[in-house]
Amino acid sequence: MNPDLLTKAKNLGFSDRQIAHLTGRTEDAVRAERKKIGLVPSYRLVDTCAAEFEAYTPYYYSTYDRGDDEVRPSDRKKVMILGGGPNRIGQGIEFDYCCVHAAFALKEEGFETIMVNSNPETVSTDYDTSDKLFFEPLTLEDVLHIYEREKCWGAIAQFGGQTPLNLALGLQKNGVNVIGTSPQSIEMAEDRKLFAAMLDRLGIPQPRNGIATTEQEALAVAHKLGYPVLVRPSFVLGGRAMQIVYSDAELQHYMRFAVEASPERPVLVDKFLEDATEVDVDCITDVGQFADPSQGTSVVGGMLEHIEFAGVHSGDAAMVLPPHTLSRKVMDTIREYTHAMARELRVSGLMNVQYAVKGDVVYVLEVNPRASRTVPFVSKAIGVPLAKLAAKVMAGKTLKELGFTAEITPKYWAVKESVFPFNRFHGQDILLSPEMRSTGEVMGLDADLGIAYAKSQMAAGSPLPLAGSVFLSVSNAHKSSVVEVARSFGDLGFELIATEGTAAVLEGAGLKVRRIPKLQEGRPNAVDLLKNGEIQLVINTPSGANPRADEVKIRTTAVYTGTPIMTTLSGARAAALGIAALKKHGYQVKTLQEYHPLK
Repeated sequence: MNPDLLTKAKNLGFSDRQIAHLTGRTEDAVRAERKKIGLVPSYRLVDTCAAEFEAYTPYYYSTYDRGDDEVRPSDRKKVMILGGGPNRIGQGIEFDYCCVHAAFALKEEGFETIMVNSNPETVSTDYDTSDKLFFEPLTLEDVLHIYEREKCWGAIAQFGGQTPLNLALGLQKNGVNVIGTSPQSIEMAEDRKLFAAMLDRLGIPQPRNGIATTEQEALAVAHKLGYPVLVRPSFVLGGRAMQIVYSDAELQHYMRFAVEASPERPVLVDKFLEDATEVDVDCITDVGQFADPSQGTSVVGGMLEHIEFAGVHSGDAAMVLPPHTLSRKVMDTIREYTHAMARELRVSGLMNVQYAVKGDVVYVLEVNPRASRTVPFVSKAIGVPLAKLAAKVMAGKTLKELGFTAEITPKYWAVKESVFPFNRFHGQDILLSPEMRSTGEVMGLDADLGIAYAKSQMAAGSPLPLAGSVFLSVSNAHKSSVVEVARSFGDLGFELIATEGTAAVLEGAGLKVRRIPKLQEGRPNAVDLLKNGEIQLVINTPSGANPRADEVKIRTTAVYTGTPIMTTLSGARAAALGIAALKKHGYQVKTLQEYHPLK
């Protein structure tokens, strides 16, 4: 390695990390060598007004072409905000909302805001969002260059999702003032051993779990916990490669083909709580500002109860705010645990916690001391801009100074529903899993829970039918519970259609059912009826970890024909509730401003 070769490599676009890999060095060593010879990028300006007017928000990009540096100097106190990077499934665009609100809030506090993001399809890269935009990748190398070039006071890594969060520790080690929750606290929440130790200290239950770096270790942990187990790599984006496993064969297949396990990349194995209710909590806290955490304030922004049982990624689940089935005791326990973890982690800003409730026992699944993808939804539901307040807290304000010290419980229901791209992927099964697959979300608000749910389904492009036929096909595990759901649709005037197994259970309960053959038994079957428009709603729960081919065909046909489909009984119950409310009352539309009149 010599200065000429290093200069040539940088001119050709090689990153420090690539050069380190090719030369057997560390990234830090390459950076130090490059700085020693004064090899740093210059920044060029993209004139957003094509010289017709003065551009008030300059866009910059880096280059190693030895030309003039066009960054406009200023002596204002600067905060860098790290965006979410490229759009992809698993990295919710909701994080962009948080970055934008952070820029607005810090401007109000007198800071110069510097946005770092490489995604042209976001609001954070709009000309009027921040004072300066650096259109650069979210890597340690690029972020450090900008931070040093701009002489920033601080950087926010909490608002762009997992991508910038993974940089927090490296940035801090290189002298960056990462404001808000410390990278050490973030690591405590992300590292499974540190996290388990913290929960033990606080006396908070979590599902039994273990860590594996080999197939044999994974099998040993699974045998100790008992199937089913939830397996996932550590530090993942959007639940990628997470899976519920029911047998040794499935676990062996997962360890051999789904992940690359090693001591540096362990696989987490958790006991999966079947039929548990999942709850998401978004909390804002300023305890990190105080030497004594008990002097700080923590406020639960929103508590969202999932409609689907635990096991569906929170980015895909339908949710209700406030919770609609949880007891007061369970909700008080959730609040108590949330405040205790905020104090222990010394969180400054936002924190998201995911719980599973089984009976009266509340288990903590995971804690994220950062903005979550539910923050925009919760903010709109309660009428409080949580991301803006959090940015001000991270910059040094307290919640008392900002006037937000008490939890708000709305006097109406807010339902979040996810939007999926399944009609773009022919033949892809639509079953939801721990791996996130949604590409957006919608909101339904109403004083009646059923109508709020029905509005969310309309907004998601799958409006609930008010009459017609319902096709029911459920797994053996759900046969005993399907009668109550089917009866509710029968009472609403729907014709019930089922294949032999489900039909026998419904007829045994005294319900009138139209029997049709299974796909391989004859015609007209469920697929034929769907194509002919003779089925208005499908209720189909999966038969197990490896769904049968005919199940997949029915579900994909429902998607292509635009027929609403429920793959959980809890979703089917919510649909029946929504249809009953629509038939009884119809629905009215109110603007968000009518729910939250300006004070």
